[in-house]
Amino acid sequence: MLNEDNNNEIDLQERIKNANETHFVLQIIFLNKIMSKKLKLRLKNTTTDRTVTCAAEIGTPTERDREQLNIFERKVYRRILGPVYDNEKENWRLLTNTAMYANVKKTYYIRDNKVK
Repeated sequence: MLNEDNNNEIDLQERIKNANETHFVLQIIFLNKIMSKKLKLRLKNTTTDRTVTCAAEIGTPTERDREQLNIFERKVYRRILGPVYDNEKENWRLLTNTAMYANVKKTYYIRDNKVK
């Protein structure tokens, strides 16, 4: 919803907050070691993503909106995928953004929604 300054930031923050709550409700499932990562990612795509995009009253998101959605999405992916073991350095590390998106076979939200 746009406010008097034609700004939809409050609406986007509210949707991200609702999606975060949805994700934490399903946290027991995401922490389950028996379920595959593929199934967890599918569950994330059907619940969390729909919570973010549902009731979107804006036509085209701004660059700042897209960046906030990317940050939220990467945060959720990192919770699901977890750290990986680096054999060269012999320690645990988080995936980089490009490695994470390659792992889930998805491009950045910004690149998906640009008009060609």
